Amino acid sequence: MSDLWDDLENFARAPSSSTAAPGERGTIKAKANFNVSEDVAALRKAIEGIGTTEKTLIDILTHRSSSQKQAISKAYLETTNRILVNDLKGDTQGSLEDLLVALARPPAVNDAKWLIEAIKGAGTDNNILIEILASRTNKQIKELSAAYAEETKKTLIQKLKTEVSGDFGKAILLLAEGARDESTNVNADKAREDAKALYHAGEKKLGTDESKFIEILCKRSIPHLRQTILEYKNISGKTLQKSIEKEISGDLEELLVAIVKCVMSTPAYFAEKVYKSMKGAGTDETTLTRVMVSRGEIDMLDIRAEFKKLYQNSLFKEISSDVSGSYSDSLKMICGED
Repeated sequence: MSDLWDDLENFARAPSSSTAAPGERGTIKAKANFNVSEDVAALRKAIEGIGTTEKTLIDILTHRSSSQKQAISKAYLETTNRILVNDLKGDTQGSLEDLLVALARPPAVNDAKWLIEAIKGAGTDNNILIEILASRTNKQIKELSAAYAEETKKTLIQKLKTEVSGDFGKAILLLAEGARDESTNVNADKAREDAKALYHAGEKKLGTDESKFIEILCKRSIPHLRQTILEYKNISGKTLQKSIEKEISGDLEELLVAIVKCVMSTPAYFAEKVYKSMKGAGTDETTLTRVMVSRGEIDMLDIRAEFKKLYQNSLFKEISSDVSGSYSDSLKMICGED
């Protein structure tokens, strides 16, 4: 894993998109002069005609805010007695279907469905657990937990207890509580104390005290952790990410590194995920879809900027050269030209 953020001084002053309000830094925005009945009529025509008019579906679902799409879904049900998501499933297929269905669902329902998918069957897809639980705010975690309970009639915590174990399990369960400190005040002395505690629990110790890393990284506020990361570099001479990679291994290492990356820059974390999903032979369309949909309304403008900075290429061009057809058209609509 590369250490993407060595310029710590600049990072400390950079805004964190975890504090941005939905819609501020997104590319998917509310449509002005929104007319729900017009949209419902256009969707019906696109779905009920001979052959599906994919362009209409893409255009509407990538140019309405989440709350507008929920209003469309409700009106669609009242008008047709059918569920929009089910009609989209019946009328499209493959990656395009996954993308359009996700665009039509509320964000919390998407997160819940992705977690259900990750936990289902033999073995757990820890990458999805890590991505979602390391990057979401307390509010998003509370909302996805409610959606999960509604969908499965079990609480997310109950289910996770049967799926994850050891130190990785402890950390995941802490994050799934959605109880991270949300204070915005930063006390430099306390941040220094935490940095020292991390240094003594890892670099400075024979063996590693994982529980100290879990407690600090899963509970402290984002602004506090940003300061702690700066202090850590001053004490250790190394970045916290490098120390975690040296001292800890396996899923816990992946999770703690993901938290550090999200603390430093959630958009840069997702730019890296998108890049890796398209790099090399074949495309990981599941990850690509999940990131583009989940961040489209939140911080896609920042992800685009980070992508360009990290990989010297525009995300729009990368998508254009990596995927094709209506699926590519939809992703490019979410991305917007940069």
